[in-house]
Amino acid sequence: MQTTVDIPTSDGVADASLIRPDADGPFPAVMLFMDAFGPRPRLVEMAERIAERGYLVLTPHLFYRGGRAPLFDLSRLGEADQRGALFAKIAPLAQALTPEVISRDTAAYLDFLAARDDVRPGPVAITGYCLGGTNALRAIEAHPDRIAAVASFHGGHLVTEAPDSPHRGVGSITGEVYFGHADADQSATPEQIATLEQALDAAGVRHRSEVYEGAHHGFTMADTPMYDEKATERHWAALFDLLDRTLPAS
Repeated sequence: MQTTVDIPTSDGVADASLIRPDADGPFPAVMLFMDAFGPRPRLVEMAERIAERGYLVLTPHLFYRGGRAPLFDLSRLGEADQRGALFAKIAPLAQALTPEVISRDTAAYLDFLAARDDVRPGPVAITGYCLGGTNALRAIEAHPDRIAAVASFHGGHLVTEAPDSPHRGVGSITGEVYFGHADADQSATPEQIATLEQALDAAGVRHRSEVYEGAHHGFTMADTPMYDEKATERHWAALFDLLDRTLPAS
């Protein structure tokens, strides 16, 4: 069952999609951090698949400061030549999601879940896509005691030259992380992936980092030209393996 919920934050109110299993709770909670295109039917489909395994799934609108979803006309999302104009609108909203903002927002989402009677007490997990994968890593770095696991799929800019690059903060992580990288992704080059893995190893973080050969950035999104069915099914297997071990539903 899907509902829209409003989550108070320090900067306003975040709209979010909430999907709970057709059973009696309480349920372990999973947050789904959206890709750059924002909340839409494809993300609902993905959340429903996770909920079928016994999880309550919250998909917050990470760009809520720009207004309630939908912020963009996605009717031509499947047309590759339309992406440039769309990204011009998305870029300022994405850049506004600084590490401090993600930390504050994630705290609000976690507090919202913790206050619900149908959510099992204890840590949650996050699965994130594209910028959502990057911000999921930011979230577990900021709240290691409240997030048991993070899965990041085709996450971009996990390694940058900036002092606050996501890979520099992995030392705080006490849970487990998984990375499913797209092959030939300009936002996650082989050199950057190697740097990320070295940082995780040096910090002693439990992790798996895999490159999906032949898959393009955005490969899980069936409503875009980047969709790769084989890679997406591999992503589901990896995600559910992680959840079964770190946040079992039964």
